[in-house]
Amino acid sequence: MIEPLRDVRSYRLPKSVIAPLRQGLADVSVQTITAITMEVPAYAQAFAGVLGHKIERAVQAALGTFLNLVSRPGTDPGTPLASALEGAYALGRGEARSGRSLDALLAAYRVGARVAWRELAAISVNSGQPAGTIADFAELVFAYIDELSAASVAGHADELAASGRIRLRHLQQLAQALVAGESAHVVQAAAERAEWVTPQTLTAILLPERAARSLIDLLDPRTLPLAGALPDLPGTAVLLVPDPQGASRSHLTRLLTGHDAVIGPARPWLQAQLSVERAVRVQQLHTPAPGQVVDTEEHLPELVVSADPAALADLRERALAPLAGERGSAAAKLVETLRSWLLHHGRREDVAAELFVHPQTVRYRMTRLRELYGDRLKDPRWVLALTIALAVPAPDA
Repeated sequence: MIEPLRDVRSYRLPKSVIAPLRQGLADVSVQTITAITMEVPAYAQAFAGVLGHKIERAVQAALGTFLNLVSRPGTDPGTPLASALEGAYALGRGEARSGRSLDALLAAYRVGARVAWRELAAISVNSGQPAGTIADFAELVFAYIDELSAASVAGHADELAASGRIRLRHLQQLAQALVAGESAHVVQAAAERAEWVTPQTLTAILLPERAARSLIDLLDPRTLPLAGALPDLPGTAVLLVPDPQGASRSHLTRLLTGHDAVIGPARPWLQAQLSVERAVRVQQLHTPAPGQVVDTEEHLPELVVSADPAALADLRERALAPLAGERGSAAAKLVETLRSWLLHHGRREDVAAELFVHPQTVRYRMTRLRELYGDRLKDPRWVLALTIALAVPAPDA
């Protein structure tokens, strides 16, 4: 059975063992730094110049703390180690801020432990220490390095988590500024704070919040998510996706299939609010059916004719005035037929196919419409008015 490492906090070495180690501490620190520099490339630059001297002193202090810890008398073993652990924790945070990985840090600890033990053991052997004492000393060295490594790992992880939360908050503030249509200098400042690489365009996507959370990882890493930004559309999230144009837009549509999404137009990134506004208007006109993807580019005519609802209602009332005397169901069928006749340029067979009626029925209805409208169905201005008025179904249709 493998015994666990001894607790470095409670073990003590005699002064006769510690004294020669203290005398050789400076040389051991230099050897440790040299080995780390050679074996861990990520640290080669960090150890250059003035910074190298600072790190050398830090390594020497860490080794000195170890010697203090294993030689101090009394019943309070935690104080010397606490200081070393705080330093190791701070080192881990500093490494994360510098962009160096945890792998490099742990590699440096492994190399440092090996070299420090080799040099310190050589001093102990030269001073005539027995094998049992040297073995105990080796165990304490590696236990101490394990403690420091764990503290640095915790510091590294905490710094990454904290910086990640801060950056996420900055990204959310950037998304809010874009959706709110803030001025260019405000948005650009927010982008700089978030360290966000600006694209040429952004495209707004509206979809349920639950779907946004599952899809965000499939999109461009620069995608900006924003939940709860649309008071009139509760439960709807906004995703601002960089540069989904051309083939990328088709790929985006395929990714969104099955998620009740509305895709806005691509707009210059500082004008992303325009894409959001377009998507909201189409969402209000065409709430996606379950699993459907609605592309605003396919609904431009409806957006145009519905831009002024009151004007459209007045135009519709004027254009359909000749049908005022018709009964409700008969009038509805005539409006339906007139709309299809206009869209199909009078092709009776196409009108019949769309309405699921016999061509003769279309002929009968058009005869009635010509009676009601007279020559106005041949007047280009009236045909234009009717086409616009009937371009989208009436609200109560």
